[in-house]
Amino acid sequence: MRNMQSRCLSLNDFEKYAKRHLPHPLFAYVSGGVEDNIALRNTLASYARYSLIPENMVDVSQRNIGVELFGQSYAAPVGIAPMGISALTGFDGDCTLASAAKEKNVPFIMSGSSLTRLEEVAQVNPDMWFQAYLPKTLEEIDALIDRVKRAAIPVLVITVDTPVKANRENNVRAGFATPFRPSLRLAWEGITHPRWLTGTLLKTMLKSGMPYFENNHAQRGAPLFSKNAVRDFSGRSHLTWQHIEHIRAHWPGAMVIKGILSRNDALRCKTIGIDGIVVSNHGGRQLDTVIPPLYVLPEIVAAAGEMTVMFDSGIRRGTDAIKAIALGAKACFVGRPFNYACAVGGLAGVNLAIDLITSEVSRDLGMLGAASLADLGEKHLRLVG
Repeated sequence: MRNMQSRCLSLNDFEKYAKRHLPHPLFAYVSGGVEDNIALRNTLASYARYSLIPENMVDVSQRNIGVELFGQSYAAPVGIAPMGISALTGFDGDCTLASAAKEKNVPFIMSGSSLTRLEEVAQVNPDMWFQAYLPKTLEEIDALIDRVKRAAIPVLVITVDTPVKANRENNVRAGFATPFRPSLRLAWEGITHPRWLTGTLLKTMLKSGMPYFENNHAQRGAPLFSKNAVRDFSGRSHLTWQHIEHIRAHWPGAMVIKGILSRNDALRCKTIGIDGIVVSNHGGRQLDTVIPPLYVLPEIVAAAGEMTVMFDSGIRRGTDAIKAIALGAKACFVGRPFNYACAVGGLAGVNLAIDLITSEVSRDLGMLGAASLADLGEKHLRLVG
């Protein structure tokens, strides 16, 4: 842990170690965007277009970066975004991320494309949120929602920006596909990354056997490695807001829609009675050249009314989070860096990553002359690029 603290001073530092540690197909899956990666690059660059304007000689000795979301108080406005197959990049990754979030008291969203049963992760962190990719039929949707209810999950997150399978050419070039097809190339990737092979894959196999996609439906899905099994990505193109209305009528807890980039979609969510939205472009992983969410955040906040507006995609620094909060977001979620931290450092790595980003938020808040998140506003920002 001490060595990691000296090497990783920001969230960006975890990536270079994860690149060495992970087999190339896995790292390409986590790090890559879609097609020409324009959306990914533009999203990361969008934060630099906003400059910060501090106000000096303000008492910031008692800074407060806590936030309340859906009746739960959290220590910081930065949480862990949903990330699929986290248990393959880091040993027991879903439970590790959930445990770190509980220990540090930050929000955690579990991915529906995960390899650990949601019920098991909920035992580790009962306050976790669950993110669902909707199945094909209403019957399958109801079965999945009922399963989430039985697990006593307090917040249901529905991701709506995946109507069809994205064109992730980088995955094809890197040899990534799920289920993985056994091959000499895949075997070589494992052999040449022995710490990952023994510390993650073989350790997982010894603990629980073959990993499966456990949470796309009410029942177990495809295995992680198979010569013949196929994951079906074709079932969402017919889904409409009527399906969201149906879920809203049957889901008793807080309900969040993730993947909003349009003011009109925010208005639809408000009409349906959705509790919160996540302004997100999926980290540039779905539609290339799609707009960076920071640019549309203010108009979505204006349309959202009483809904809780949250934010993700591309946040790497405390200043990034502060800019989103100043533009109206109540909280932000970070994905890839926490995945990398889990891969190379396990629980200690994720705890360190959370400490780094939350410390930056607190420090930067003080430098801006703001004692609390509520003091942030557009007066602290200037669009310069």
